[in-house]
Amino acid sequence: MFTRMSRRLIVALSLLIVFTLSTVALASDKIRIASVSWTGVTIKTDLAVTILDQLGYNAENLLVSVPVAYQAMSTGDADAFLGNWMPSMKTLADKYFQDGSVVQLCPNMTGAKYTLAVPTYEYEAGLKNFSDIAKFADKLDHKIYGIEEGNDGNIIIENMIKKNMFNLGNFKLVASSEIGMLGEVHSFVKDKKWIVFLGWAPHSMNENIDMKYLDGSTDETFGPDNGSATVYTNVRKGFTKDYPNLTVFLKNFTFPVAMMNQIMVELKKDQNQKPVSAALHWLKSHPDMYKGWLKDVKTKDGKPALPAFEAYMKTVE
Repeated sequence: MFTRMSRRLIVALSLLIVFTLSTVALASDKIRIASVSWTGVTIKTDLAVTILDQLGYNAENLLVSVPVAYQAMSTGDADAFLGNWMPSMKTLADKYFQDGSVVQLCPNMTGAKYTLAVPTYEYEAGLKNFSDIAKFADKLDHKIYGIEEGNDGNIIIENMIKKNMFNLGNFKLVASSEIGMLGEVHSFVKDKKWIVFLGWAPHSMNENIDMKYLDGSTDETFGPDNGSATVYTNVRKGFTKDYPNLTVFLKNFTFPVAMMNQIMVELKKDQNQKPVSAALHWLKSHPDMYKGWLKDVKTKDGKPALPAFEAYMKTVE
């Protein structure tokens, strides 16, 4: 796991990279889609970049942290972000929506989930609700496991600890990354040790870990509906005016939870496969999905988008 200083350095370097790359991006008229290192957001972003490239645009995946993604969109150094999980990102994102520098364009996935989770053996032993966590503090070593520093889920957990919500004042957040956290979970489950961690759906963890989501979330935590979430597409101020054709595409660019689960399970089976490769293979078997994405969309030079992308899909093995 990273040390706290290392994580802060990574966030700082991410910010430096954004502003360094933005000068080049502006000069080459790139469509810059901010992304974070979560499997689902990576799949969406890499697919968007691939499709836009086939339509004649110059697109790129700008990998940063969540706070940097919003900072970059607010200053015009990124054009879009496909990973606005709500309501958990409310604290981070609302100030940008309110000042108009970032626009919450449309939902791209409904029926998602984002909240605290435990292995099923803990749930069956009585840890079923946020209010139960403190009862098992010793078994949990007073720790809750999150992902990368600055992530909205981590911020919620830190706020719960700071405010002693659910009697969690003597707990500690263990921050690492999606991969690092899930590695810890698998290790704990193997030895039947106790752990509380940040869980979400869609994700292959729901297929590969015998787990349960905790009840008891509130407006101040992951939302009153036990962590139910909607994921939105965000764009920078002025994007819809600058790129009306791409605005149509982004509004069409939606994802069923079942689709994302299936792609993630395939990725888990073949860890050498790139996310975009698994997604393109899924699309070959489900052409109606990309036909819907490209409805009323044009290439950069004004031709129908669907034939251009279908020609590319014929090359995908």
